[in-house]
Amino acid sequence: MRRLLKLLIPAAVVAAGIGLWVTAPDTVDAAQFAEATGNAEAGKTVYTAAGCASCHHAKGAEDKNLLTGGQAFASDFGTFYAPNISPHPEAGIGNWTQEQFANAVLRGVSPAGQHYYPAFPYTAYSRMTDGDLKDLWAFMQTLPASDVASKPHDVGFPFNIRRSVGGWKFLFMPDGFVMDVPDDLARGQYLVEALAHCAECHTPRNPVGALNTGQWMAGAPNPSGQGTIPALTPDKLKWSAADIAYYLETGFTPDFDSVGGHMAEVVQNFSELSKEDRDAVAAYVKAIPNP
Repeated sequence: MRRLLKLLIPAAVVAAGIGLWVTAPDTVDAAQFAEATGNAEAGKTVYTAAGCASCHHAKGAEDKNLLTGGQAFASDFGTFYAPNISPHPEAGIGNWTQEQFANAVLRGVSPAGQHYYPAFPYTAYSRMTDGDLKDLWAFMQTLPASDVASKPHDVGFPFNIRRSVGGWKFLFMPDGFVMDVPDDLARGQYLVEALAHCAECHTPRNPVGALNTGQWMAGAPNPSGQGTIPALTPDKLKWSAADIAYYLETGFTPDFDSVGGHMAEVVQNFSELSKEDRDAVAAYVKAIPNP
C-alpha cells in the first residue's frame, strides 16, 4: 500500500498541475490594448453587426441602447441572463479598461479572472480584429448608463464550477475561421462567423454545448424549446443571394412571409448595415457547403 501511495501521490500532483494549466484563463496581450485609440463612429457599425443591443437591452425597453441586461437564455445547462454592459461604473462596465473589455469579448475572461460561460458568444467574437474591438469599446463609452444590477445565472452543479469552463475552452475555443473562402468572400465570412455569430443559432451542438462544425449552418433545435432554427445549407435554403440580402434588409421572405422571433432583432441589425455588407453575407451563405 505504501508503495502504491508513493506512485499515486506524485501522479495526482502532476494531474492536478495539468488540470490547473488546462483550465487557466487565457488573456490578451496587454500591450495590444494599452491605449484607447478606437473610433466610436466605426464602432457603431461593429456594435450593430455584433448584435450587442439585441441581447443586452432590457426586454420591452424603448431605448435599445440602454444595455441594462436581464434577458433570459435557457439551455440544457441552466438559464443564463444577459448582464448589464452599460457604462455605469458599478452596475455596468464603466470602470473597465480597454484591456479588460478585450479579455471579456475575445477570450471570455472577466476582470476578476473568471471564465465567462459560452452563452456569451466569445467563441465567435474571438475572431474579431483588434481594430474593431477598439472601435467597439470607444462606441460603448457613448451609450447611456443604467444602475440596474445584473441578474445571476441560474446554473446548477456541476456547471456552476467556473474553472471547468477553462477545460471546455481548451477543447473547443476556435483558433480561426471555419470555412476556407476566397478573398472576395472574406467580408461576408467575417460578418457571419465573427461579428453576427450566426452559427450560434444555425449550427447544431455536441452534448457539451460546443458547435458541431462538421454540420456547419445545418440547422439546430431552438434553444427556447419551440421548433428549430432553419438550415442555411444549399440543400435546405433555396433562396438566391438577392433573396437573402433582401430578407436581411426588410424581413420579408421570397414566399411573402415575414421574420419573427429573435431573428427579427437580427434583421433589424442588418437593415442598419450597408447594402455591401448585406450582399457580402448573402454571398457567404450561398457558398456554405452541404454537411
